[in-house]
Amino acid sequence: MSNSIKRVAALSLLVLAAACARNEPEPVIIEPVSNEPVFTGKL
Repeated sequence: MSNSIKRVAALSLLVLAAACARNEPEPVIIEPVSNEPVFTGKL
């Protein structure tokens, strides 16, 4: 392989690794559950 192909491959691997390492997990937003009436079977 030529040196230019090796350089492009190495550079792309570095960019990919940097992009993956920089991503932070998205915060999980837990919405409060409202107290809705529940059907108990009684009328």
